[in-house]
Amino acid sequence: MAAEPTAAATATAAPPPRTDAEAGADAPDTSRPRGAHRYDIDLIRVLASAGVILCHAAGQFMTAVGRAPSGGRAVYWTALGGDALSRCAVPLFFAIAGWVVLVGAPPRDGAQVRRRLARIFVPMAVWTAAYLLWARARDTDEDPVRQLARDALFGSVRPAFHLWYLYAYVPVILVLSAAVLLRAGRRPWGVGAALLGLALASTLLGDAARLLDFHAPRFAWQFGVYQIAYAVAGAVLLSLPRTATAGPARRSAWFGCAVAAWAGVVWYEHRVHFPSPYASLLVALLAGALLVAIAHLRVPERIRPLLGRLAGVSFGAYLVHLMLLEALAPHLVSAHAGWLGAPARLTSLWAATVALSFTAALLWTRLRLARWLG
Repeated sequence: MAAEPTAAATATAAPPPRTDAEAGADAPDTSRPRGAHRYDIDLIRVLASAGVILCHAAGQFMTAVGRAPSGGRAVYWTALGGDALSRCAVPLFFAIAGWVVLVGAPPRDGAQVRRRLARIFVPMAVWTAAYLLWARARDTDEDPVRQLARDALFGSVRPAFHLWYLYAYVPVILVLSAAVLLRAGRRPWGVGAALLGLALASTLLGDAARLLDFHAPRFAWQFGVYQIAYAVAGAVLLSLPRTATAGPARRSAWFGCAVAAWAGVVWYEHRVHFPSPYASLLVALLAGALLVAIAHLRVPERIRPLLGRLAGVSFGAYLVHLMLLEALAPHLVSAHAGWLGAPARLTSLWAATVALSFTAALLWTRLRLARWLG
């Protein structure tokens, strides 16, 4: 099972990049014409992307108080509430990924799987290099850049700790894609070979290190069972017919369940463990309740074009946001803020980072740089 990074306990997930096929794909739903665009999934994607940024913003405040109420009660509880709410981002992104591969836009052949993965690998490599140079310019890493770059090939995610998700996302996509292709009667030799290589790589790397006497970096191109479970569960829940969630009363009930689950995560992180594991019952309830509450929600036509553009650049916003957040945080994070100041500062840091990240991604998309920058 792939471990979550210890360098940043509040690390969370990346939005799975949308494919061209996904943009027009739809889950089976007799209440909507087949092939109609799922704006509700766009909404979930954008909200989860904002949750990623909230997670890291809250982490900055939690670090400022030493993860203890004694460091500043107002800041501690504000950060705890923000982090608890953002715990659902990782499950939601795995849920979207599962729906895309299994329902919305299943791969037709191995070539399509390779194209999808190329849309991840190229921006991932570019931004890994960018964050290494960023850390070197700020002198925030003790290890040489060359060593950090080498380690990044195997799964170390310093200083871009938020990229850990992609090391798990790729194997998940490979497994689900292989299942879809086999079910369709294909023989995905390339996908199977890639999976076998990932399965054996950790042992082979360790054996080579012992035989040749060198330090083997941590190999993280692996997934945990909970990640597959969230992907499959997401495909199921997002494929439910509209009648399963229709009606204000039902949606209100599901939103109420989400609020209760969020309060439970706050309690868990305060009394049991911070941050809450993603493979947690309370986190699963929070993510599941939000998913069902938003699924098939009708998005007003006047905001659909903007929502579609934001969803389309959410991967790029995720990639760049940590750099912007770290630049803004010193001006807003304080352990001494009061009960009014702490929420205001956290909200300001989060909102500014969201706005700048999505604006930057929209700009380079307009400049036709999305292939390189996400």
